[in-house]
Amino acid sequence: MCGIAGWVAFERDLNRERPTLEAMTETMSCRGPDAAGTWTEPRGRAALGHRRLAVIDLAGSTQPMTLERPVSPLAMVYSGEVYNYRELREELRRRGHVFRSTGDTEVVLRGYLEWGEAVAERLNGMYAFAVWDPRSAKLVMIRDRLGIKPLYYRPTADGVLFGSEPKAILANPLATRTVDLDGLRELFGFIKTPGHAIWAGMREVRPGTVTTVDVTGVREHVYWTLTSKEHTDDRDATISHVRELLEDIVSRQLVADVPLCLLLSGGLDSSAVTALSAQQLSLQGQKAHSFAVDFAGQTENFIPDSARPTPDAPYVRDVVAHVGTVHSDIVLDTDSLADPAIRRAVITARDVPAGTGDTDVSLYRLFHAVARHSAVALSGESADEVFGGYHWHQSLAAQRAGTFPWMSPANGVPSGSQGRDGGVLRPELLRALDLSAYTADRYAEAVAEVEQLPGDDAEARTRRVTSHLGITRFMRMLLDRKDRMSMAVGLEVRVPFCDHRLVEYVHNTPWTVKSFDGREKSLLRAAVRDLLPPSVADRVKSAYPSIQDPRYLTALRHQANELLADPDHPVFGLISRPWLERAVTGETGPAVRSGLERSLNLATWLDVHRPRLLLS
Repeated sequence: MCGIAGWVAFERDLNRERPTLEAMTETMSCRGPDAAGTWTEPRGRAALGHRRLAVIDLAGSTQPMTLERPVSPLAMVYSGEVYNYRELREELRRRGHVFRSTGDTEVVLRGYLEWGEAVAERLNGMYAFAVWDPRSAKLVMIRDRLGIKPLYYRPTADGVLFGSEPKAILANPLATRTVDLDGLRELFGFIKTPGHAIWAGMREVRPGTVTTVDVTGVREHVYWTLTSKEHTDDRDATISHVRELLEDIVSRQLVADVPLCLLLSGGLDSSAVTALSAQQLSLQGQKAHSFAVDFAGQTENFIPDSARPTPDAPYVRDVVAHVGTVHSDIVLDTDSLADPAIRRAVITARDVPAGTGDTDVSLYRLFHAVARHSAVALSGESADEVFGGYHWHQSLAAQRAGTFPWMSPANGVPSGSQGRDGGVLRPELLRALDLSAYTADRYAEAVAEVEQLPGDDAEARTRRVTSHLGITRFMRMLLDRKDRMSMAVGLEVRVPFCDHRLVEYVHNTPWTVKSFDGREKSLLRAAVRDLLPPSVADRVKSAYPSIQDPRYLTALRHQANELLADPDHPVFGLISRPWLERAVTGETGPAVRSGLERSLNLATWLDVHRPRLLLS
């Protein structure tokens, strides 16, 4: 896992721009604490930078990696993991390739040399990479199918800038730190439109897409989409196939030359990954190590709600006892979660204030603690989107509301709501944003992508749309959060439930099989029940934990009051000062807490990144 950056220019010599390239690369240091490297083409048209987190082939696989070709080298910077690299390496050897390293990086580069852009269709994994191909004088940027690893670019007058994160691009003087109304709409709308980067002029390489840049401009080629297919397996065969896929996926993702662990919440998803991993590691004579997050006093003072009906800790203990992992709890306190310095670190990592309050901060703190022991962790992230684990997957009313189901009144969002932040933002800004219209347009675009099958009835069509929206929109928000919070502390988090083979198969499985007993994730539950303690196999879904200590809200109010003492702070160009005054003086409820978090995040973003806001 790494951070990549680069610059292609057809009308200047980038050999003279090495300090700028190094500055762009240095912004990725948190993603790659183990090594750094830069490369410029002899002719000066391409410059590549790389920061490395060494996970496989620790002594080799240095980057940027080059292959000597006539006239000029083929060069690549690569971030991620390709889990089928061993099979691909053997196939390439049979085709005459001679390898000088043992990791997946050279496999990807030689795969590109052999198959060109079609190499993407052969890769199984999470990856984002860029190849400078001197044979046709073009840059080729490729991103994994589900968008697990990020990659951004910004066209320039004579080429392009690119990086794993926007901050790498923004370190180049050619890039401006501008956010316009369209960027703010994306930020406040609680959606993640493929290709959108929030920063004006910047784009995201779309998941499942090859983006090429040459002297004629930028082109995109989609190599993978989530397609609709007839599902012919019966329930038992489907359960069996899901289990087979999970065993193969986990086996592939346990490969690492550094300490590896499991992220365990005591829920169905992470417990399944933990149990499968422990089973396979035991066959190799190894013990599985697991980590869980908890808050001081959380279990004793736990108050159930609709999103979190049960605390995690008792179920974590049940899994540890049943599976036999070497386990550690990461216990966080209120002071650390409300610390402005930690909020600043989180906003710096994310580049935009797209967070979800204390859950972002606790993830950051969890990953920071885990990274002291392991460089790689396996997570249960994305099982809810794939197998249908959210409330809105169960509610046809939410799915038929004419908007993203997680934004539906049937899912608890007030009718006519302006995103998550309608009460927080200035009324003038809300009118200019017109988030309702923006969300409606994005929803219509997303629904239009869904392939329907001739035999589907009305409910099946609705369910297919809901699954597609969850995987191609909602899931990517969480994957982006996971990537930024983990890579900010140099931890690689792998997501077995995002293997495209599993995603394709389950997406096309009828809802009557996914939820055959009327519960969420019935299919997954049946596939792994024999591995889990009964308490966990039958546990009702509980969301990622959120701190309940009332002192957290008190700390937010204190910080917001300090913000109010600075009437000239630019955040008041975005948020409603009267709303913040009311929130500080005693209004209660989840909307107040999330609004305070959003206000403080916005203020921190403006302090750290100093964007130029175009509000008209």
